[in-house]
Formats: sequence, structure tokens, C-alpha cells
Amino acid sequence: MKKQLIMEKALELFAKQGFEATSVQQITEHCGISKGAFYLSFKSKDELILALIDHFMNQMTSDIDYVVRNTNKEELLYKFYYIIFQTSYDHSDFAKLLMKEQSHTFNNDLLVKMQYYDRLVNKTILSMLDKLYGKAVRETKYDLMYCIKGFMNTYSQLFFFYQVPLDLELLSKSLVEKTNLLAQHTTVPFISEELIQMFKSPINEEITKEQILEIVEQKMLEMEESVEKESLLLLKEQLLEPTYPPVIIRGLIENIRKSPHCKWISFLLSRYYHF
Repeated sequence: MKKQLIMEKALELFAKQGFEATSVQQITEHCGISKGAFYLSFKSKDELILALIDHFMNQMTSDIDYVVRNTNKEELLYKFYYIIFQTSYDHSDFAKLLMKEQSHTFNNDLLVKMQYYDRLVNKTILSMLDKLYGKAVRETKYDLMYCIKGFMNTYSQLFFFYQVPLDLELLSKSLVEKTNLLAQHTTVPFISEELIQMFKSPINEEITKEQILEIVEQKMLEMEESVEKESLLLLKEQLLEPTYPPVIIRGLIENIRKSPHCKWISFLLSRYYHF
């Protein structure tokens, strides 16, 4: 709870002043806690910033991944755009701050963190394009991916920086139409698979069973008794000693997915079990 309080209060200051201009002293005063209490939760301001990025991007990544995996083709593109802008709007203070800070940050850890999530989003979008258009966009799917990300970024700026009224339904329908037109009529690709390979991280980004277990155990320590915590316990036991059929595992993951504290774990488990 103390970590959550610090993150919420720090975000208020970051939104007003930016990352660099906000000190740990200002954060502790705004929270009404001592510096010692701050450092019990976060080793540094940079660690706090990375925790905020994780919190926001975990929500975004897990939400769109779930939509792409579990929505039929007819509704998929609409729901994809809707959830992207809904999640950004729900976390508008941080989304706006992140868009500003990314353009001029010299913090290498922040850049590496954002590149990691960017690659996860890329994978999800490419999976969606394969599901929607298949071989028809084999040569142009990477260009389409960057067009979709351009829509996400540019239209977000309209709402965050120019106060254009947000009509999620109309926006999603409009972007579905644009994306379909691009998919149907784009014939000259610029971004090739070879070019994409140049941007790939040499580090293996697939998370291991041991890493998932560590995250599950930490989360269970933070949670009160609930259906979600009980489901996490059963999922932990399944990781240690597999006994349940896929339908039971899928149901347990669904139990935790809607909890804001467990979305990232549900995302990791879905990928681990290839759901």
C-alpha cells in the first residue's frame, strides 16, 4: 500500500514538473513520509520511475494481448483500437508524461525499458495482422504495424495536448476504416523483415518459469485473501507440479486477469502456456 501511495503522489508531481525537476525530497514531502520510508520501497527515484512505467505498460500490454487472443476477426480491429485509447485515457496523466519524457530522456534504463515494451506491442500487432489479413499482407505487414503505431501516437496527442473531445466509438470505427484501406491497397513496402531484424534485441526476452514463480510469490505476499490470491496459489502449484488440464489453467488465469494487480501475471502465464 505504501508503494502504491508513493507512486500515485509522485505521479502528481511528475505530471506538473517532469521527471528530472522532481526530487526525492519533494516526493516524500508530498507523501507525508520520511526519506527512510521512501527508500524502504524504492532504492532510487529512477527505480520509482521504472515502476510507474511497468505499471502503465503492464496494463496496456496485457489488455491488448488479451483482446488479440480472444476476439473474433470481425470485431478485433475495433476492440484493439478501443482498448488502446481507453487504457491511455484511464492513465492519461502518466501517458501524457511518458510521451513528453521519451522525446528528450537520456536515462538509458528508461530507454531500454520502453524498447522492451515496444517490442512486446510489436509482436501483438503483428499477431493481429496475421489473424486479420493473413498472406494478403505478407510483404507489407511491418509497414502496417508502424502505421497502426503512428495512429496510436498521433491521435493520443490530439486528446492529451490539444484537448480534442474523445469519442472512443467514433475514433475506433474511423481507424478501423483507415487500417483496412491501408491493408487492402498498400503495395510498396518500405520496412522489410531484414530491416526489422536489425532492431531486435540480442537478449532472449522470453520469461522463464522460475521468473514467473518469483513474480507470483511476490504478488501473493502483497495480496489479501481473495479468489485471485487462491487462483494464484493454484497456478503456482501448477508451475511447480503440472496436474491440471488446459481448460482449468485457462480458467484460473481468467480469474486473475481482471484484477489490476494481476494483469501482468495473467499476460505472462498466457504466453507461457501458449493460450
